[in-house]
Amino acid sequence: MAHRLLSYNRRYQNVFWKCLTKGSPENVWMQNQLGSCRGLQSSPLINDIIDRIVNVAKDPRLSSRLLMSDDKSDLKKKLGRIGKEWPKINSKPSSNDSNDSNEKGTGSSDGKGGPEANIAPFIAASAVTALLLYSVMVFKRNGVEITWKDFLNNYLNKGSLERLEVVNTKFVRVITGSSEAPVYFNIGSVDSFERNLENAQIDMNLDPQNYVPVVYTTEMEVSKIAQALPTLLMIGFVYMIYRKSMGFMGKARGGIFNSMTNTKAKLVNPKDIGVQFKDVAGCEEAKIEIMEFVNFLKNPHQYTTLGAKIPKGAILTGPPGTGKTLLAKATAGEANVPFISVSGSEFLELFVGVGPSRVRDMFKLAREKAPCILFIDEIDAVGRKRSHRGVGHSEQENTLNQLLVEMDGFNTSSNVVVLAATNRVDMLDSALLRPGRFDRQIYVPKPDIKGRSSIFKVHLANLKTSLNKDDLSRKMAAMTPGFTGADIANVCNEAALIAARTLSEDISIKNFEAAIERVIAGLERKTVVLQPEEKKVVAYHEAGHAIAGWFLKNTSPLVKVSIIPRGQALGYAQVLPREMHLQTKEDIFDKMCQLLGGRVAEEIFFNRITTGAQDDLRKITQIAYAQVMEWGMNDKVGNVSFQMPREGEYMSEKPYSESTAQLIDTEVRDIIKKAHDATRDILTKHKADVEKVAEHLLKQEVLSREDMVNLVGKRPFAEKTTYEEFVEGTGSFEENTDVPVGLQGWNKSDKDKGTSEKPK
Repeated sequence: MAHRLLSYNRRYQNVFWKCLTKGSPENVWMQNQLGSCRGLQSSPLINDIIDRIVNVAKDPRLSSRLLMSDDKSDLKKKLGRIGKEWPKINSKPSSNDSNDSNEKGTGSSDGKGGPEANIAPFIAASAVTALLLYSVMVFKRNGVEITWKDFLNNYLNKGSLERLEVVNTKFVRVITGSSEAPVYFNIGSVDSFERNLENAQIDMNLDPQNYVPVVYTTEMEVSKIAQALPTLLMIGFVYMIYRKSMGFMGKARGGIFNSMTNTKAKLVNPKDIGVQFKDVAGCEEAKIEIMEFVNFLKNPHQYTTLGAKIPKGAILTGPPGTGKTLLAKATAGEANVPFISVSGSEFLELFVGVGPSRVRDMFKLAREKAPCILFIDEIDAVGRKRSHRGVGHSEQENTLNQLLVEMDGFNTSSNVVVLAATNRVDMLDSALLRPGRFDRQIYVPKPDIKGRSSIFKVHLANLKTSLNKDDLSRKMAAMTPGFTGADIANVCNEAALIAARTLSEDISIKNFEAAIERVIAGLERKTVVLQPEEKKVVAYHEAGHAIAGWFLKNTSPLVKVSIIPRGQALGYAQVLPREMHLQTKEDIFDKMCQLLGGRVAEEIFFNRITTGAQDDLRKITQIAYAQVMEWGMNDKVGNVSFQMPREGEYMSEKPYSESTAQLIDTEVRDIIKKAHDATRDILTKHKADVEKVAEHLLKQEVLSREDMVNLVGKRPFAEKTTYEEFVEGTGSFEENTDVPVGLQGWNKSDKDKGTSEKPK
């Protein structure tokens, strides 16, 4: 049937286009067909016809014959591509049909049917669309357009009219009793048409009873359909999305719209983590704190019998790269309790109300999985301080309020511990940090030299090297002060990449030293070509840094001087920063002098300055302002501390007066001038040493510490450069990894402990 409809549709199209040519022999037949269709359009049976088409299309026998018959293989292929994944029909097939379908590979054991079931809506939609398109074609202005004068002379005066049809108050269709094609003429308004027609019939002396009947009709036009089509398409698209979302009711707990409010938290399978506490080093104190939280969940009676209450949560704070998230992953890998992980940025979306709903859903999941650990990474994305000026992010504040409410709702017997991580604890709302919500703040600092050695041992375990890994880890720890765990992992990986680049069989100490340079100073840029004069300026600049630091007491030991461009720098003097928790004014002053060595060397040897000292001057300015504003190291400003804005932040209001600001600026310039004068005195005194170092740099490009000793002699001040020297007097040679007695079975429950003790 559908095949015939398509054939008829093509036939009507061909005939229609032929009829566009005036005088076509098929014109009369076409007008008869159009007249019949106009009658069909005005008939109330049209709805019944469409219903019948839909019902017939739903018959599986029709679609089966349509798809399986030999003479319709082309249509079968076309529809088959559309419905490759359509489920099978729900009807029970016979044994023969079942065997055939299995042999052809179209069978299905789920009983949901194949293409035959869902081809019915396609056929019905095609049939209805064909009827609508045909109706649109019919409703166009058919026939020949004439003028009012032609109408009077050729039709009205001859008395051959059957009736006149006023269509949509725009034109009049002339209907005659003959089989001629209908004609039409446009009208300005119905009133003027009626008045002119009446006057014309009066002039013809016609009896009013014999006046031509006038019928008023309303027909659909293509222009109206075109105007309504965008709206209909939009409504259809929204309805399709709605039906699609309702189709996922079972899978997405309410469809697309409702799934937006579901939590994005993931229940982590410990087997998928691959990280254990043995893989985490350099933060033993934080590890013990985390172990204790897990022990709370596994052995609560150990604490409740003493009257202690289980803490509700803890925040891991510290600089980026120190291992906060890694600690959480290790906890998930060894805790033997459900571990739920979510990022703070996953709470906030474009739509209002999504954040609080996700918080509620997340804590609901945590209660269902108790005892468990809930970890929120980068909590500062949702836990920022609420604004007191009415300009805050309302959605973020609503999400924070819901988080506060949910954490208050956790009683101590719920056996759910909330862990969070952030490197901006200063930005968190104070209500979030109070006891009863996050009871503890676990600070994860940058590792000391012992911690760095432990971290290097972890990362060196998988690297191929002929060096003694214990000795190598200690040496590398001494060469990387201030490095975080992430930096150390990067150094080990870069060393392996550098060795692979040269097709080495194992990783050498030079590869590790090159990796440290890469991390500190950036990638070596061999393609940068310096003019001889520029290269000379760079050499004297770096020699000034080296000599100033060499003859100052409170500066860090020099490791290497280079004029090979790296990163954005044309040269650098690498030092080994001293790990000091306290700094004196003398320490800070000598550091400023060392930074000014490059600029002063340019002044002494070239009587001009360059832009090469920009980064040095920026660091000096920051140190000088911190000395005056934060550390209270200025006699005129006094023992005060004003908070300085972080890099990238803007301070809208200064916490001091304008006169104090002017005094601060004056004192900062004075401090920098004193450091500049002191540096000039040192370099003038050791001018020959600066020239000697600069000339060797122009020849060799790189000078090590041993080269400096050979050129200018041993440094006149004692300095520490080895691991043994750094750890001397600390009480132990390695990092202390002892676990308290109460936490030795931290990841085992009482039942497991009892089972393990029975064989004894």
